[in-house]
Amino acid sequence: MAKNKQLLLSSDSPLMKLKNIIVLFTKANPDIFLAGGVLLILGLLVVPIPEFLLDLFIAVNLAIAVLVLLVSVYLVTPLEFSSFPTILLLSTLFRLGLNVASTRLILSEGSAGQIIHAFGTFVIKGNYVVGIIIFLILLVINFIVVIKGSTRIAEVAARFTLDALPGKQMSIDADLNAGFIDELTARKRRLELTNESDFYGAMDGASKFIKGDAVAGLIIVAINIVGGFIIGMSQKGMEIGTALSTYTVLTIGDGLITQIPSLLISIAGGLVVTRSASSDKMEIELGKQFGGKTRPIAIASGAMLLLGFLPGMPMIPFVLLAGAAGAIAYFRKKSIKETEENKLRGEMIEAEQQIQKPEEAPVEDLLRVDPVEIELGYSLIALVDEAQGGDVFKRITNVRRQLASELGIILPPVRVRDNLQLEPEEYVIRIRGNEATRNNLHPNMLLAMNPGTAEGDLSGIKVTEPVFGLPATWISFAERENAEILGYTVVESATVLTTHLTELLRRNSDKLITRQDIKHLIENLKTDYPALVDEVSQDSLPYATLQKVIQNLLREGIPIRDLPIIVESLLEYYSITKNIDVLTEFVRHNLSETIKKLYQDEKGLIHAISLENELEDRMTTALQTSNQAASTPTLGLSPDLIRAVHQSMSTAIDDVTIRGYLPVVICSAQVRPYFQRMVRTQFPMVSVISYTELPPDSEIEIIGSVGME
Repeated sequence: MAKNKQLLLSSDSPLMKLKNIIVLFTKANPDIFLAGGVLLILGLLVVPIPEFLLDLFIAVNLAIAVLVLLVSVYLVTPLEFSSFPTILLLSTLFRLGLNVASTRLILSEGSAGQIIHAFGTFVIKGNYVVGIIIFLILLVINFIVVIKGSTRIAEVAARFTLDALPGKQMSIDADLNAGFIDELTARKRRLELTNESDFYGAMDGASKFIKGDAVAGLIIVAINIVGGFIIGMSQKGMEIGTALSTYTVLTIGDGLITQIPSLLISIAGGLVVTRSASSDKMEIELGKQFGGKTRPIAIASGAMLLLGFLPGMPMIPFVLLAGAAGAIAYFRKKSIKETEENKLRGEMIEAEQQIQKPEEAPVEDLLRVDPVEIELGYSLIALVDEAQGGDVFKRITNVRRQLASELGIILPPVRVRDNLQLEPEEYVIRIRGNEATRNNLHPNMLLAMNPGTAEGDLSGIKVTEPVFGLPATWISFAERENAEILGYTVVESATVLTTHLTELLRRNSDKLITRQDIKHLIENLKTDYPALVDEVSQDSLPYATLQKVIQNLLREGIPIRDLPIIVESLLEYYSITKNIDVLTEFVRHNLSETIKKLYQDEKGLIHAISLENELEDRMTTALQTSNQAASTPTLGLSPDLIRAVHQSMSTAIDDVTIRGYLPVVICSAQVRPYFQRMVRTQFPMVSVISYTELPPDSEIEIIGSVGME
């Protein structure tokens, strides 16, 4: 207080001194201002006031109504505006006092200040019929819609709040007795319960103030019109039309200028009582609920556009609305996607940072290597998340079934995990812990591949298809139909991933089959071939030999579905030779029908590339004179010769591929395995077969040759 007095005395300007006096007095005696305001409101009911003060008080009434409405908009909980019932009572009395003061001026002087005159002349254009209609419409809106709804909500809220009060108090006592809260917290929560019950009880009664205000406003307007008409005719000698027009316009202006603040206060009351179930600010809550899903906004945009093209409808307003709604939907969808990606990335980082150290994992677990593993960037996780519509796990199951049917082996499960070190749209496939391939996917786009017959170009991201090396383009979903019409093959990103996985598993199936898998396959034959399985032993046919032969077959794409024939062939020839390559060739000869079906066309014709006689003779001579191990593919041939063979091979493959055939090389059985090893590194898609491993009735068409030049 001493500091405030010192500040007051130090001010030199009279205006500043007056300001400081008012501020100091207000802080020291706020109750006096409140009591003075109530007395002023009551004084309006009995004390005449000049037009200037009436205009001032009408402006104050409007300002208070706008302020109360805005405060109600920014509420989070109703108790933040616990004084609203009192404000509702005082504002209603204030408006009624203004009605009495304006009525006194209208009936006594035929005038009621500039604001009422402005509403009577400018707002309703001096047409009292229009004014009466507008006034009645506002009254109906206020009385029937806003007030009635708010009153009902307040009644229900008050009843439920009071009914739940004993249970909430018992809950507080239980928490206090259990030690969950202390005495201070318990008192605070009891006070909140008391305030809540008092507030809703007060709102239940205070809503009747607005209802009474609306009824009083209607009665006052009727009295003013009738009373003004009588006074104008009898006391002021006006004509009927003049009296009716003058007093009706002023009365309607007075009714409107008081009804509008009443409507604002009513809306504020509705906002307050409907905030009971909300926990966020209104603008945040509405933004979440209206902008949380973009599809309704997009559909509304389409509906507005459709309405704009209906006959007789004004196109411009609807087109503008459709454009605005469409833009909101587009940018909101983009924002939601970015938010989800950031949230997902944050969750993944947080999860990795908060992973607790295992108690003590066995050291043996560190030595375990997953046979097949797929690592995904964070943007591709939706492809495997079934909650987001991802079906990659189901596709992988189908891939394993497909390869089991084609190759005759059961491939190991595929492990899928995320890797934050990858690019967001990148994936890596590992075989036995080693990276086999990596590629990029665009989960929200389609891959259009040109099989060689497509016409025209597509707009999008130009890439090369990872499996077959075809030129391709990532396009939007909207371009799908156009791409298919042009002859492109269009697939989804999940299909690209699973197709890539399928081809990698097929090419690396020999690396995935273990000795344990071989034992499992042999045991599965016991039911149908018990005698054959009984012959398999460490002496007659070791699992190691059987595994290596099967790996040789799978490496060249020969299925092992006919496992009994393979086992019978090995049991027959294992006593003659232990050479794996020779045993493989014997097995291939017994699988002649299977090999023929792999490479023949629908007419039963095999289109193949042959070796020129000079090259085959050179390899045969080198094989006969060489004592090198079978694993050496060059047979002592010079690098220049091998380079020439590869060049000739490349040309022949291009010719065959252009014709639409698979690249198949046919040669003698003696050089077949060695030639296959010579070319498989450069040309992994090329199959090498021999004449003698095909059935005698096979039809072969030679469409190219490979030589030394």
